[in-house]
Amino acid sequence: MTASSPPHALTLAVDCGGGGIKANVLDAAGTAHAAPVRVPTPYPLPPSLLVDTVARIAGTLPQADRVALGMPGMIRHGVVVHTPHYVTRAGPRTRVLPELVEAWASYDVREALAARLGMPALVLNDAEMHGAGVIAGSGVELVLTLGTGLGSALFDGGRLAPHLEWSRAPVRRGATYDQYIGEPERRRLGDGLWSRRVVAMVDGLRPVFWWDRLYLGGGNSRRVTPTALARLGDDVVVVPNSAALVGGARAWELPLD
Repeated sequence: MTASSPPHALTLAVDCGGGGIKANVLDAAGTAHAAPVRVPTPYPLPPSLLVDTVARIAGTLPQADRVALGMPGMIRHGVVVHTPHYVTRAGPRTRVLPELVEAWASYDVREALAARLGMPALVLNDAEMHGAGVIAGSGVELVLTLGTGLGSALFDGGRLAPHLEWSRAPVRRGATYDQYIGEPERRRLGDGLWSRRVVAMVDGLRPVFWWDRLYLGGGNSRRVTPTALARLGDDVVVVPNSAALVGGARAWELPLD
């Protein structure tokens, strides 16, 4: 337990996605102290509007001692290096606005949240926060989140590895993993054919990561068909999307440094 993590601390956990922002207040064990709140992600979304939205949500929930926020993209030490959705005019796969690219570049979300809410803040990639809610803390554990695109987080002995946006790497015919496995393709293909792609992706990543356990989370993990799940192997576990909010409380215990 770190100095910023008192044993009875309540955490405002915020999971920011391309389509919605979910939040709740949880204790250190991950027990919710209210019903979760979800609002649509507003667009266009400059940094100040994200902070305002989180503050409004916080006002509807019990008082917390600290805040943990997960958001898409490359986040280093609470600072945005790149975010894919929040620089667009109307959400994922719409036109990128140069002024938003400039506004988000090097934006210190952690500092802004701490100042606005008056409490310690922790900001991670959304898949990293999701992973904090499910990992066992032993061995090499990979977390993949299936949603608007593909999120990932890698842990070794419970320690978070530096984030890699390999979901943006090409997988075939110039398509990235985001495009190959994301929500638009699931809708186009249907769950059956899309689930085959999930299996192909997992099989292709095995010799890259050599994980001890792989967790499939995110909103679309529940759409992987039983036939596909049976092919994935015993080292692959499907976890609920609600783990992201639990991860907000548990992320404070991660050895981040």
